[in-house]
Amino acid sequence: MTLDLKQVPNTPGIYKFFSNNKIIYIGKAKDLRKRVSSYFGKSFKDRKTHQIKILTDKIETFSTNTEAEALLLEQSLIKENLPRFNILLRDDKTYPYVHFSMEHKYPSISMKRSKHAVSKNYFGPFISAQAVKATIKDLQKIYQIRNCSDSTFNNRSRPCIEHQMQRCSAPCVNFISEISYQGDIKSSQYYLSSSGKKTKSLMISQMRKLAEQQDFERAQEIKKRIKSLDLLQQEQSFNSSLISIDLFACVSKLDRTGICILSVRDGKIRGTKTHYLKGNQLIDIDRLLQSLIFSYYQNSFSLPEKIILNTKPHNIALIKQAVKLKFGKQVSISTSINSDIRKVAKLGKLNANQVIENRVNQSDKYSFALKDLISNLSLSKDDITIEGFDVSHHSGQNAVASAIRFSSNGPDKKNYRLFNIPKELSGNDVGSMRNVLQRRINKESTNPLPDILLIDGGKLQLEAALSAFSILKKNAPMILSIAKGSKRIRSTETILSKDGIIEMSKDSPGFLLLQQIRDESHRFAISANRKKKSKGIKFSVLDQVYGLGPKKKQNLISYFKSLKKIQDATIDELCIVPGISITLANEIKKLFR
Repeated sequence: MTLDLKQVPNTPGIYKFFSNNKIIYIGKAKDLRKRVSSYFGKSFKDRKTHQIKILTDKIETFSTNTEAEALLLEQSLIKENLPRFNILLRDDKTYPYVHFSMEHKYPSISMKRSKHAVSKNYFGPFISAQAVKATIKDLQKIYQIRNCSDSTFNNRSRPCIEHQMQRCSAPCVNFISEISYQGDIKSSQYYLSSSGKKTKSLMISQMRKLAEQQDFERAQEIKKRIKSLDLLQQEQSFNSSLISIDLFACVSKLDRTGICILSVRDGKIRGTKTHYLKGNQLIDIDRLLQSLIFSYYQNSFSLPEKIILNTKPHNIALIKQAVKLKFGKQVSISTSINSDIRKVAKLGKLNANQVIENRVNQSDKYSFALKDLISNLSLSKDDITIEGFDVSHHSGQNAVASAIRFSSNGPDKKNYRLFNIPKELSGNDVGSMRNVLQRRINKESTNPLPDILLIDGGKLQLEAALSAFSILKKNAPMILSIAKGSKRIRSTETILSKDGIIEMSKDSPGFLLLQQIRDESHRFAISANRKKKSKGIKFSVLDQVYGLGPKKKQNLISYFKSLKKIQDATIDELCIVPGISITLANEIKKLFR
């Protein structure tokens, strides 16, 4: 099976390789396209990569803002899917939490796994074990809490290396009092359950209070912790104003629904989850959001301060009441996307769309767009073909016309055709279009006419097309033209028919398909015009230069692009071109004189 790697974006993120609809490998990358493409090169890398290359028949990607976010997501997905070619951590089957052993006189901090938080001593869940370990390191940098086991703690006679690295206050050898250590435990728990700004504010007030009491040593210690906190908040934070927010992005297209949930804590994306659903589930948006929210949140510990929805439900108050009833906690739920949340909302929508793109092939997209077009045009057929026509010339020279065909499978390139325009009509767009369409009608017996014929142009081109097809008594296609809008802005374009303007939503699949057909016919016509022009240049006055063969002539044309520039070039400029000697350059200049 041929894989279209051009669809893979050049962004950080994760990629999934499938074989027979089963995930066989998950990886992360700084540049998804570059990394994914590396698996499918000609060179042999290693046995695992070679097996992945042979078995893979489908690729899905998920974009992130940074490679660090991609790493967190990669680990979470590996845990969830257990792909055969990944290094699998078999014990990583439950959510990782930060845990405090509060039953001890000097509590330690560690990672514990559980399906749900079983007590208030559990903080999380986090997206992966790596995220928990990073958080524990952060807490140690700020509050110097021990992370050793109770047996190690009980048998210490001198401080360990953690104390030397200023990550532990060494309660094992009584370097800190029980009261002070318990205060650090409470502060670290407050840090996990609240925002970084609130934590910093509390620490500043504590520092000032100690300074007033002339406990300068302790005040200096807290000052160091504030500095550490500031440094941590700068790392990987794209918007520090986003304290505790979950975003639910829902989009629907091609009769599918994509969902992306992003959890942001202190400016960092800590977790993400996606869903793919068949059908347009946004029709009943309330039911969809209720299902999402109450399946995503299992306990009050995982609730954020604010939930943002990119699609507004009809009864948002009901969701708020239900959340408070289930969790006993008031949570702000809003559909307002301000400048602070806009970047996250855009990322969520991007990945919700990507969920659909990953599941839908090109033929499904075109089939859906054609059905939408059939509905908008009130056609009786279930399957239709469309041909697009355009005329291209350069200042009235080398005029050609294109005829391209689209079906439910997309571009039908074997039925693309080109027409040379007679010299007497070159530069006359309306006359050229009429001439081409008459010639197309003459080919009807060997090449059946399409159901819809689309021409690029306004009312004059449409009338020319209607005039050409007026001779047909039956099997005449529906004739449409697409007129450019104000300042050629795409969203202001108009679809015209013999009955006037056809009202279609500018972002509907059918309208976008007509735009694509127009663009493709335009591209095909321009390419043919340029080739014709280039061919004309090949048999030019340059053939009269003695000693100037085809290769050297082609070098001149490739370098200067036109005869006019060759004519204006100096002897020195001509000699820059490979193969052109001073003698040849003088002959070329003599020719143009």
